[in-house]
Amino acid sequence: MENLSEKSDYRKEDAYLRAKKKVESIKGFYWHLAVYIVVNVVIVSIIVSSANVSVFSVAALSTPLFWGIGLVFHFLGVFGADVFFGSNWEKRKIKEFMDKDLNNDF
Repeated sequence: MENLSEKSDYRKEDAYLRAKKKVESIKGFYWHLAVYIVVNVVIVSIIVSSANVSVFSVAALSTPLFWGIGLVFHFLGVFGADVFFGSNWEKRKIKEFMDKDLNNDF
């Protein structure tokens, strides 16, 4: 009987460690996002005010653009690509198209 209890304790501890790692990943992403916003606001402000260039110039937007690409990959690494087109989305779309087809609205 203790063997089942030990397995249960192991599963709980394992689940806790995985959940803690996921929370740390999410927290890391939010810190990355916060630093991205603050630093890029400062960089763009300095470039625009010192060089008298437009906010939409290549000089002002190159850092936010390339860092933003990295931020998107960080987001996908933390939350996964399923965030946009996960199984829930698929199920909803299939049901939507089936309903339309059954009602001859397709």
